[in-house]
Amino acid sequence: MKNIIITGTSRGIGYELALQFANAGHQVLAISRKVPQAFIENQNISCLAVDISEEGNLQKVDDFIANTWHKADVLIHNAGALIHKPFTQITSQEFEYIYKVNVFGVAALNRVVLPYMKSGAHVITISSMGGVQGTVKFAGLSAYSSSKGAVITLSELLAEEYKEAGIAFNVLALGAVNTEMLQEAFPGYEAPLSAADMANYIYDFALTGNKYFNGKVLEVSSSTP
Repeated sequence: MKNIIITGTSRGIGYELALQFANAGHQVLAISRKVPQAFIENQNISCLAVDISEEGNLQKVDDFIANTWHKADVLIHNAGALIHKPFTQITSQEFEYIYKVNVFGVAALNRVVLPYMKSGAHVITISSMGGVQGTVKFAGLSAYSSSKGAVITLSELLAEEYKEAGIAFNVLALGAVNTEMLQEAFPGYEAPLSAADMANYIYDFALTGNKYFNGKVLEVSSSTP
């Protein structure tokens, strides 16, 4: 059984992932601003109410690993922020917040967790098809999609930097999944995959994908958007 850290667990894919890992017997550290009641009642899930956009809050994560687990096997960067506005209407504060969650938060949490990872560990960043070069882009998502492109490059660089340590970094660029975030961007659109469907895929990839991939971007999409 492994120690799994997941961000963005209050809803959607992150919520489903935390339950899947816990129900399979793994130990889960669920990080989100809100703590679901179902997690409190699950003996395999530890919860931290943390806003990853504020780097100072991540000391709670460091303290937990140092005092409780002492090591981490899998880190899944699932938390994300989205704003859907024409480019000229997005304020600098809004643009910065998207990057604080989607990029800077990912980098900061990596800095906290990596000292507790050993050879065979796996870091997975959940990106978007909108962040992949050459894919279809959508108006109004300039902040979100560009931030998702940034974490792709960051993961590729960290894969190179940590390959001698045996720590793998991979990116899953997701297509349309029927989550609240999708509805915020495309109201009324019904995606063919549910959050639970995508969580099934990510669950397996988190545990075994690092045997076959490192520094790779896998496009996981059955539809556009």
